[in-house]
Amino acid sequence: MTQLTLPGFEAPRLAAEHRLFFAAMPDPDTAARIAGMAGWLRSEMHVEARLLRTGRLHITLHHLGDFVCVPEVAVARACAAATSIDVPPFGVTLDRISSFNGRPGHRPLVLTGSTGLDALIGLQQGLGEALRGAGLRVSRARFTPHLTVLYDEGRVDPRAIAPISWTVREFVLIHSWLGKTRYDVKGRWPLKGSGPSV
Repeated sequence: MTQLTLPGFEAPRLAAEHRLFFAAMPDPDTAARIAGMAGWLRSEMHVEARLLRTGRLHITLHHLGDFVCVPEVAVARACAAATSIDVPPFGVTLDRISSFNGRPGHRPLVLTGSTGLDALIGLQQGLGEALRGAGLRVSRARFTPHLTVLYDEGRVDPRAIAPISWTVREFVLIHSWLGKTRYDVKGRWPLKGSGPSV
C-alpha cells in the first residue's frame, strides 16, 4: 500500500554523508613537499584559507557519488572493475597553480601540469571504461588532472611553479565522510602492468 504524505508534512530528505571516489595519491614525502610549497605560495599570495591536510592530497580519477549510506554493492562492483586495470607505474609532474570554479567562497586552488600527463589521463579513461562495464555511472566529461591544496573565496591567476614530480605506483578507492575530514581507503591497486604505460 502506498503511503501518502500531507502537504507541508513531506518526509525530510536525508543529507548525503558519504562520498566514494577513485584517486591517485602522492607518496608521503611528495605530499609533504606539496604542502611545503603550497604553504609558501599561500603566504606569498596572502591567502588566509587553511591548507588541506597532507594525508588528503590527491588527484581524483573518478567520482562515484555522494550517498546517505555507503552502497556496498557499488563498492564491490567498483573494486572488481579496478582489478582489471593493467598499467605500469608512471611519472607525474605538476608545474602550475591556478583557481578552478567552485561554490561562492569555496573555489579550489589547484596544482596542474602543462605536459606529460598522458599516462594519468589514460589510467582515468581505462578505469572509467571498466567502471561503466561493471554497471556504474561515471562522468564522461573531459578529465583535467589537478590536485587541490585549499579552498578559498578569491581567485588566483594561473602561474608557473617549481615542478613537483613523483611516480604513481597505485590508485585507491576512498570513502570520504563528508564534513568530517575523514578518509577511509576501501581498496588499493598497485600499478604493475608489463605493457607500455597508457
